[in-house]
Order: sequence, then C-alpha cells, then structure tokens
Amino acid sequence: MTDHSPDNKTIRIGGASGYWGESAMATPQLLGADVDYLVYDYLAEITMSIMARAHAKNPEAGYATDFISAVLQPHAKDIAAKGVKLIANAGGVNPVSCGAAARAIIKEQGLDLKVAVITGDNLLPEIDRIASQAPTEMFTGALFPEKDKIASINAYLGAYPIAKALSEGADIVITGRVVDSAVTLGACIHEFGWGTGEFDLLASGSLAGHILECGPQATGGNFTDWEDAGDISNIGYPIGEVSADGSVVVTKPAGTGGVVNVGTVSEQMLYEIGDPQAYMLPDVVCDFSGVQITQLDADKVQVSPAKGSPAPDSYKTCLTFSDGFRGGTYLSFYGFEADRKAQKYSDAAFERANAVLRRHNLGEYTETSVELMGGESQYGDFASDHEPREVVCKIAAKHPEAAALEILLKELTGLGLATPPGLSGFSGARAKPSPVVRLFSYLTPKGSLSATIDVDGKILRYDDAPGVLFDSSSLTRPSVPEAPITSDEMVEVPLIKLAWARSGDKGNKANIGVIARHSDYLPYIWASLSEKSVAARFSHFIEGETSQARIEKYYLSGSHAVNFLIDAVLGGGGVASIRNDAQGKGYGQILLAHPVAIPKNVAETLI
Repeated sequence: MTDHSPDNKTIRIGGASGYWGESAMATPQLLGADVDYLVYDYLAEITMSIMARAHAKNPEAGYATDFISAVLQPHAKDIAAKGVKLIANAGGVNPVSCGAAARAIIKEQGLDLKVAVITGDNLLPEIDRIASQAPTEMFTGALFPEKDKIASINAYLGAYPIAKALSEGADIVITGRVVDSAVTLGACIHEFGWGTGEFDLLASGSLAGHILECGPQATGGNFTDWEDAGDISNIGYPIGEVSADGSVVVTKPAGTGGVVNVGTVSEQMLYEIGDPQAYMLPDVVCDFSGVQITQLDADKVQVSPAKGSPAPDSYKTCLTFSDGFRGGTYLSFYGFEADRKAQKYSDAAFERANAVLRRHNLGEYTETSVELMGGESQYGDFASDHEPREVVCKIAAKHPEAAALEILLKELTGLGLATPPGLSGFSGARAKPSPVVRLFSYLTPKGSLSATIDVDGKILRYDDAPGVLFDSSSLTRPSVPEAPITSDEMVEVPLIKLAWARSGDKGNKANIGVIARHSDYLPYIWASLSEKSVAARFSHFIEGETSQARIEKYYLSGSHAVNFLIDAVLGGGGVASIRNDAQGKGYGQILLAHPVAIPKNVAETLI
C-alpha cells in the first residue's frame, strides 16, 4: 500500500490513456493495482480541432466521450469503492459538458464523488481581440491566419489549478487544454505541498508525468527492442511511484505483458522534448540532461530527480485553422518491377487529374506526394538497391478546393483497367477529401487569463504567478563526450547495435532521441552522428535548403543519450501533412540504420 508517512511519502499514479481513442483496457487493469490516482491524457492539436468542429455542430459535444462511456460508466462504482482519484484533460474544448456528463453518471449510480471542472484555456471567444493583436507564429514567423478559418485557440495551462481542485476535495478533475504532464504534476503538488518556487521538485514531477503521459510507450510500446515487450495484447500500463523528493519508480501491474527497463523509460523520457535543458512548461522550465535511469528489479526502474528553473512568463497557445483540403489513398502492386509499375500508375493518375483540373479552371494541386512502401522511399538516398516484388503505394495531394481532390480520387479508381499488371487492394468505399488543419503556435502573457475551477458548484479562480522571460543563453551545457578511443582496426556497425531510439513530432519538427545501450558506446555514437550526417539521412524529407543548420543536437549526460531536433521535416506535421509518416514516428528507425565506427574488438562483443 502507498506509504503516506510524513518522512517517506510516496503516491502511486497510473497512466491510463495516451490519446483519444486508445484501448479501454487500462482503467480496470490499473484499478486492480493499488493506485492512488489515475491520470488520462486525451489531447493533441489535431484532437482539439476535431473536437472544435464537433462542438460547432453540437453545443453539447467537443470532449473525449471515451472518458464517460469507457471509464466512468462501467467503473465509477469501483473507483469510488477504492478511493482512487481521477485527473483527465478529457474536457477538450467543452469541459463543462464533460463535467455535466460525469456528474449525471455519479448521480445515476448513487455515488458520493465530487467533480471539478477547470476552464479558462479556451480563447476562441476572444478571437477578435487576439486577431487585432495579430501575433506571429512563434517558430516560423508566419502571419496570423484569417479569422473565419480558425477552429480552436487554446492556451496550455499548468498543474496548480488541478492541485487546487484536489485540495477542495475533488475526486474527479476534468480539464480542457493543459500540458500533458500537468495531470500528474497536479497530484504531486497536492500530495507533497510543492510550492511555486520549488523548481527542481516541479521539474521532477513533470518528468514523472511525461513518462506516464503516453501510457504503454513506457512499458514496451514502440520500443526499439520490440520483441522484449512480449504479449502486447495484454500490455501493462505504467505506474509511477512518486516520492516527495521528486524521484520516481516506474513499474506496471503484475501479470501483464510489456516490459519496463532502462531502454523503455529512457526512450519515453526523450520522446518529443526538444532541448532537454529547456523543456518549457507553464509551471517550470525542466532540465532532464542529468537524470539517471537505473534498473532496480524486473519491470522496476528508478528515475532520479530532474532540475528546474523559474516558470516562463507566457503560456504556449495553439491555434488550429483550416487551410484547404487533402485527399489520397493506398493501393498495392506486386510482381516483377513492382515499384516502377506503381510509379507509372501514380504519374498517369496525376496527368489525368491535372487535365480535368485545367478544363474546370481549378488550378494545380498545391502539393503532391507519392511514397512507395516496400521500395524504401522512406530511406531516400540510403535505400537499398534491391528490386521489390511488392509495394504499397500511397498517393496524395492538397488543393484549396475539395472538388479537386475528388477528381484525383476518381481518376485513381478510373485508371484500374489501364494500369500496369499487379494492381490490387482491399476493396471498400472510395476515399474522400478531408480538411487540412494547420497548427499556429504563439505566446499568451500569463496575466491575461485566469483559470476557473468549478467543484460541484463552488467556483474558484486561479491566477498564475507572472513568471520570467526564459533566456536559453543562461544555460550551462554539459561537456560533450570526449573523442572515442580508436584502433587500427575500425569497423562500421548500424546504430541499432549500440543504441535505442524513439522519435516523434514537435509541430513541423521531428524529435529523435538516441540512448546508448552502454555508456562506453556513447563517444562513438556522438562522433558518428554529426549534424551533417543526420541532415543527409533526412534530406529527402527536409523542406527548402537541406543543411546541417536544420539540425539541433543535444547531449544528456545522465542517461548517456543524444537528442536531435530536425526542423521543417514533416511536410507541415499532423493533418497539415500528406506524408505517410506525418508525425515522424518511424524516423528513429531510419536513424538506427546510420553506421557507427567502432573498434573491431568492440564489435565482436556485440550481440
């Protein structure tokens, strides 16, 4: 059972959801694992835009309905009986309706549970004021979009409103847009009494939240050594045993599949963090560079406390807006010269579609994409020269008008009898155009908004402290690894022999974390993976001029790791992209093929 003695207090927090639509298996699994809190992260930028469109059609919609139907409806009685508290950003763009639905279930089931609803992040009602100020995009400098195209505007709030709701006796806390880790940090602040100036503790609690926020990605999901995860049909969801000093032990429920080891937890720590010494959150700026990760036992990993610096003076604010339409489909070719056949088919489909566009004065497609999976199109100049006998062909385009995409999709079907041989595909309804939703990020000064906390009718406000302007030049960077020891006999091995890797997106940037399997390997990894060589690996994806200037490289001495941030490499990212991998989820796999020069005697010890 959780130790609540004053000198050695720990709390057990279960990470029960990483996105809207994830499997519903986590809640009953974790309820049987003696946890104090269950935390749910449902939101991403594209999720917010989907919810905003749903809310525009139905004023009662716009939240994560899964939280009501798959969590509370079937499990509220068990939650109440066990005294487990729930924190979820399930409110989306409509936390009030989500809270009302939760309260209705509690009343229907005759339970005594308090529900708190936190609002204040939704800035769409202030669109006229914001548009008049016309902030520019914080990463690209792009101009503010047209008002009538904007779907959502949400500031990323922090953890203190959550902690305040818990202090008022809330059993279930529902928020709108908060940073993903806030659902965990809020519980830590409430339980341990961490103050706004205890930056190292706030950074450590945020790290615990970051590890839990993607559910089973910390317990073997997306793991480089994927076979070690075993039975992923019954994968265990992560539990963080957080201590008052900010350290956390990561584990999972007994009898479940998956694996918790140094590699799985390290991969998740580096996931989508950008600069590891400037991971900026509303409550603190985190420095994960010195964090040490240690295996304590089977499926039990210790994560040391992080470092922190004062909270920034602004909230990151994400706006989503419509920017035309996209459309595409997948089909396959097999047989001799499958890749050349698929390319010829794709070229012919675009020629036909373009001819129809010209007849209707619709203008050209603003962007087109053909990717041949099986033909190693994801590897660019580093693809092997084998001739594939089967490929999956993804064909897509963008255009301001949905009708132009309908023309392309029709021609992709209509070419079926004129195609080179080997065309096939799973039959079903023809694909349809969908809106392109683009992300626009800017900063909102902290003094310009307040959070409102409604605990079953008791209304409270939370006004954040002003914070300070963050100055990255003040950071003390760790000394980079020394030059590796070389020998007369050096050989090249693929990076995967020496490291784990995990990748993901940061808007239109890709983040790739690389963790040495042993600290002795890191100097060789650092020397071989230069900004120039990494830029070359992804040159076919990088927009505009390809150069090492597109690459930021960071060192994490505590975890023997390197983090790369690659700019303008996702075709816009999210549903603004027509790439097969619009979120860079497979980019780590591409980088793991990068050669690393090591002494021959070291190579002979590798498995």
